[in-house]
Amino acid sequence: MSTEPKPSSESPLVIQQRRQANILLLRLQWLFIVLLALALVWLYVSQQRFESQIKERLNNNEQVVTRLNEMDDRLFAISQQTAPAPKAPLTSQAQNQLDLLRIQMQAADSLLADNNYSEAIDLLTGLQWQLSQANNEIAPALNIVIKQSLSDDIERLQARSAQPSPWQLQSLAIQDIQTFLHRYEKSVDSRSVTKSNEQSSHTLPSKNTSLSRRQLIIHEALMTLNLAIQASNMREPDQLTRYLSQTRAQLQPLVVPTQAKDHSVSKGESSTEQKTANLSAANANSDKSAVKTPSNISEVITWLDELIASPPESMPLLTTQVLNQPKNNQ
Repeated sequence: MSTEPKPSSESPLVIQQRRQANILLLRLQWLFIVLLALALVWLYVSQQRFESQIKERLNNNEQVVTRLNEMDDRLFAISQQTAPAPKAPLTSQAQNQLDLLRIQMQAADSLLADNNYSEAIDLLTGLQWQLSQANNEIAPALNIVIKQSLSDDIERLQARSAQPSPWQLQSLAIQDIQTFLHRYEKSVDSRSVTKSNEQSSHTLPSKNTSLSRRQLIIHEALMTLNLAIQASNMREPDQLTRYLSQTRAQLQPLVVPTQAKDHSVSKGESSTEQKTANLSAANANSDKSAVKTPSNISEVITWLDELIASPPESMPLLTTQVLNQPKNNQ
């Protein structure tokens, strides 16, 4: 029996499998090509659609801009027909520069209302430099007047910035009144303790009700003055005046009954206020920087009347008045 190897029976099967694999690979390649072509077509269609949308939006914007321009032209024509002719015609550039100066001066007034002197001085200095430029078309005479008024305003603001603002002075005066009321309240407390001891020893009727009412009035006045200081810090003159008037009305009962009391009670009140005045004088002598405080309730009422009659006001600028004069004369 022969022992030579026979050809393998699996070789045709392997060849068939290779052919099937090649066919499958070829189909996958064609499928990938078809998908790539579809993707390119979809991108092209999307691009065309996006371009058409952009064109539509641009056309709509152009139509809107055209309508706005037509409306501006109509409004300008109507304003030219209705506006009175100016007495002294100015160039458009010069008028625009004057309008810009007025707006900048309004900003300077706002800075002064907030007591921001440094930024207001910087703004006015910038306006001086702006008027010195070659492209300035404002009339020479008016230009000289504005520059001189700016120099005067800068000097006044520099001198004013080294001093306390009216709002700070108002707050200091209110704090002085509070200092006196605190001392007055302590003196009333000590006197009430002394009277209660005397009344308990002599078994007389107690008057602690009137004394507690006096202390309550002083406490309410101190709280109202705290609100007045907050209004001063927030630069609200209407609220400040209202709180000061309310404090005056609260303290008024402490003055009127004093005139109707008998000689002994008046003497006790005078001694109490005299002790408070002496205490204030002693503190002023011990501290040279101490601020003057009122010596009695009547002086507190007088101080409140002065604060109500002279509320803090911002300093008017000369340049603002100069720029408003031509506008009023037209």
